Parts: sequence; structure tokens; C-alpha cells
Amino acid sequence: MHNARYGLCLVNFGPTGSPVMFWKRKKMGMQKHKWRGFRNWALSAIVLAIQAVAVAARAQDTNALDDSARVTTEYIDAKISLDYPGFEGLSVDSLGKKHFPMVVIDPPKYPLRPTQDERHDSRVEYRGAGISGSKPARWTIEIKKKEILLVSHWSADDPPEPLVLRADTDISHVTLLGLVGTNGSVQLPAILHFPDQGTFRISAEHQKSLGYTSKYASRVVQITFPGATRYNPTVKYRWEVVSIHPAVKGIDSDARFDGFRRDWLNIFQLTTRWHTLGNNVTGETCAFCYYEYADIAAQTPSLAGRLTALDMIRQTLDRIIAGTNAYGMPGNGAFHEFAADTAPSLLIAAEDYVEGSKDNQWLAANYGRLKSWTDNMLATDHEGNGLIDYGLSGNSYSWLHPKSRPSNWWDTIGFGHEDAYANALAYRALGGMAKLAGQAGHADDEIRYRAAAEKLKASYFKTFYDPATGVLAGWRSADGQLHDYYFLWVNGIAIHYGLVPRDRANDIMDRLLAKMKEVGYTNFDLGLPGNLVPVARKDYFALELRWGGGTNADNSDGFQIYENGGATACFSYFTLAALYDLGRIDDGDRILFPMLESYARGDFQGFGANQRSKDWKMWDGTCKGYEGLLTDNYYALLAVLDREEALKSKK
Repeated sequence: MHNARYGLCLVNFGPTGSPVMFWKRKKMGMQKHKWRGFRNWALSAIVLAIQAVAVAARAQDTNALDDSARVTTEYIDAKISLDYPGFEGLSVDSLGKKHFPMVVIDPPKYPLRPTQDERHDSRVEYRGAGISGSKPARWTIEIKKKEILLVSHWSADDPPEPLVLRADTDISHVTLLGLVGTNGSVQLPAILHFPDQGTFRISAEHQKSLGYTSKYASRVVQITFPGATRYNPTVKYRWEVVSIHPAVKGIDSDARFDGFRRDWLNIFQLTTRWHTLGNNVTGETCAFCYYEYADIAAQTPSLAGRLTALDMIRQTLDRIIAGTNAYGMPGNGAFHEFAADTAPSLLIAAEDYVEGSKDNQWLAANYGRLKSWTDNMLATDHEGNGLIDYGLSGNSYSWLHPKSRPSNWWDTIGFGHEDAYANALAYRALGGMAKLAGQAGHADDEIRYRAAAEKLKASYFKTFYDPATGVLAGWRSADGQLHDYYFLWVNGIAIHYGLVPRDRANDIMDRLLAKMKEVGYTNFDLGLPGNLVPVARKDYFALELRWGGGTNADNSDGFQIYENGGATACFSYFTLAALYDLGRIDDGDRILFPMLESYARGDFQGFGANQRSKDWKMWDGTCKGYEGLLTDNYYALLAVLDREEALKSKK
């Protein structure tokens, strides 16, 4: 059956997976969406004339149908466009529970050709106006229970345009995960991931790559599926719905872990600008975050064929080695030297990659760069106590006229000089680098790096422990003062990495949990605050209320805003990991399971009613973020594996 327009098509699949179709007709006059896709284009007179004829013909058709076909299964919800080959909306639930926040798909940004559509149950075929239905369709979209099939045929009379997916990231930061070619395209097979929803594994016959673009800081990511050509007359794409996460016994039938299973890949956002992993698909790439991506990648099953998550870690490191200047590196604009956590992050990512991939060839080729990062990091120890230093003092009031950002990821708080978080990362990095040195045949370096790690450990606890509070401070400034605001993640990472004597670790966690109760923080579905008391203005970098900088000396009026005590899943992993390491499963679960419920609802992505994003919130849930999606929020999913280990140890 041919028609110039195509109706609302509802396809449901029964228990056997066979399609059951329902049709809904809608009388239409002039089609108000007829010019969608033409905005901001200066069309030639010929194209305008052709479109005018098509509009007039359709306007006279009193039986004209709605402009999309809706196809729904347990796993896929698709609105197939009838104005052009492609989608107007798309959702996927890898768990098959019909969790479908519809992602808006904008029209492709090129002049649309007149299209006639033919429907065959769950399949839509596209041909040019006047092309016989006996001829192969230039595009076919077919929806099955757990897969989407796209097929393109070439003919001289009806050459196909590309099929373009332009996803609105306000709803979901749709990302294409894979290896990037020299022209910016992503090689196949690849992963098309909808954060908080699910995942398609994309493979193809007779096509090797997909286009992958966006404008920097825009809210649309464009993925282009090339059509068939004269020299490649048939192209077939298969989108298979998959659920990719580590195997944990019992969770597939436990709805409490739905967020873990849907969101495990959320931390991987391949940036269209840098072609590295980053904050989100259209955002910045931060070198001091790479170890988080690598730790998750090391636990991730194969993505597609031979493609692994660790391949994207290697790709990201290769970009840095080739000269990409990521945030946290000198010359980026915000930093005049490496942030104190940047070199450790790079080294941990490298160690994760080599250990997981067994790629000794990559290690041999890049050992010199890894050694350079390590030696430059160690050279910052100006006091000779084994602790790495940052070039800015971290003294109170020193941030009134700063020369650069503070020393680590928490870059609105005045960390400087000897940074407890960065030194914990450095300790882990040195241990990993010692292993890599031995593996690469550099025995002298192996001995030296292992000794450096032990020297750092010997100084760590006595340098950062604050007897006044009974917990670790965030940093010791150049004037010898401790700066302690009950940083949960600082204490958590130190315990998790073995830098706190075992007999002191439980006491520290007791004090932190008691302080949390005292200040009234109980909304664990929001994540955790980075600090439990306000960071005073004298120690705060960003002295604007929007970023947590209040007007009071104690900064109480800026408290709970952004990094000044705002609630987030970012870095909450370390508190959870410390609790599970100590066998405190009940304490960990009281935090973890409300967070998992939020992951399942998608509550760390998107924007609130105030147009601030959900990655940071005040303790009452008011949104205070700006990224839309911040990948660091999903590192905490690693705690599910720590919990599993704690449960095994308890048996």
C-alpha cells in the first residue's frame, strides 16, 4: 500500500514476539510540520517547487495520516518519521521493562526530498516520489522485538541520502562508543548508548563507520548512517539491544539493581570534539577523571566483537600522548601546571589498560611518557617527605588573586600544597607504575617507584590526620595549617587505598557518620555531600553564590551549593568502598540502595524546573548543576562490586 503520508503505526509484540498492529487514521488539512527540516536553509527554487507540489497534494488528501509510525516492544519505543528516512523519537530499555523516556530526534539539517512510504507490518520503506513499489527501497526501517534493522539500496533513479539520528541531550546524552578514525567517524562495530535507558550494539554489512558530530556545548549530538552508493549498492545495519555490565550473582532478578544494570555504561561518554572520553558527549575532557573511566572499563565485559571499553581508555591516552591538552593540564587556560591529581590519574588509567588488555607492545612504545609523568610528579616533593606538592600554597586568603585553579577535581575549593586526595591517588599510581616498570623490563625504576610509594605512605597519615576532629583534613597548606571540612571522599579514598592504619579506620568512619547525622544529612538518594560543614570563604576559590561562594565569612550562605557541600553521586564511591572494605555492609547499604533507586529513575541526568542540572543538588533536592550529565556521578556504581566482595568475605 502506497501513500504520500503515513499514519500512526502501533506495533506490539505478544509473548511469542509476533507483531500485532493497530492503525489510527487522522484527518489533516495543511500539514503544519511540512517545512520541518527546512528552517535556516536557503533552498533552491527547484527544491521549493517540488516541496510545494507535494504539500498541495497532501493537503487535498482528506484521508492524510499522522506523520510518524509508532512501534513499541518491551525493549524499543520508536517513532518512525514519515517525512524522511529516520526517527522522530526513540527510546530503548535494555532490561525489557518498557522504561521509555522518549528521546527527541530532530530532523536532519539538509533539504528533504519528497518521500513516499510503504508499510509492511513492522517495516517502513522509503522511495522517492514516482518510484515504483517493485523497486528496492532506498531505505527500510524494520523494528523487531530486540533489534532495529536499517537497509539501504542504491539506484540511479533514487539514490539514498544518509539516515541521521540527531538526539536531544536535554533528555538523554546519547553517545556512540567505539574507536575514532582520522576523519572523526566511529568505526563499526560500535555501541549506541542511551544513558539511564539502555544500549544498542551496532554492526553493519558493507559499511565500516558512522559519522559522529555535534557543536561544542550544544544540546544535539548527530550520528550519521551513510546510505548505499553506486560502488556500495546495499548497506545493512543491525542494532541489537544489549545489557552490558559485570556479572553479579542474583542481580538480574533483583529490581534494586536495575539502575546498576542500565547505567553501568553511563560513565563512558565519547566526546565529539576531542574524540576522548569526557564529562559528556558535547562537553569537556578532564585528564584527572581518566582513572575513573579506566576502573570501570577494567570491569566491563566486551562491548562489540573485539571492541572493549579498555580500547577507549587506550584511545584517550593516545590522544593525550599525541598532544591533546585536557582540563587539568598546563596551558589549558585554568591551569599553569599539572593539577596534583592529573599525573596520578593518567598513570592509573595506563596501568588499568595494560593489566586488562595485556598490551605489552603499547607499554613498550609509551613507557618513556609514563616514566616522564611519574618522575615529574615525584619532583614536586620539595619538602622531601615523600608527599607530592602543588605549586600554589593553599594558604587561607590566597585565593583572592589566584594564578591558577586549586590542585584537584574539586576546583572551587582551595586545595593546595600537600593535597590529601591527590596524594592518595599518587600512592596508588606509584604502586601501579612499579608493576609496569617491572613488566617493561626496567628493574631499577620498579625498585625506585616502589620505594617512593612506601615513603609517601609513611608520611601520609601523620601529615593529614586532624586530632581536633579525629578525621583526615583535605590539605595541609604551605604555612603548615590543616584545612578540614569533614571531607567524606578524602577519608574514604585514604581508607580504601590502605593509607589509614586499620585500627584507626573504623574510628574515622564512626566520626564521619556521626557528623553526618549531627548536620542532618539523610537524603542518600541524592548521593553524598563532598563536605559536611561549609568551606569558609578564606578557603574557597569561586566566590560567587552560583558556585557555592557566599557572603558570610564562614560561607554558610553558600553551603549546599555545588562543590560547597552540594549533594552528588560524584566521589561518593570512596565512602561506600571504605565502608564495604571495613565489613560495614549495613552502613554501606543505607547509602547505596537509595542511590541505586535514583540511578534507576535517571535522577543524576537532565535538568530541574529551575533549569539547573541534576548532577549537583542542595540537600532538599534543588538542582544546582550545569553539565546536564556529569560522568563522575556513575563511578559510584563500582561500589556494587565492592559490596559483593564484602558479602563473600562475611560468609
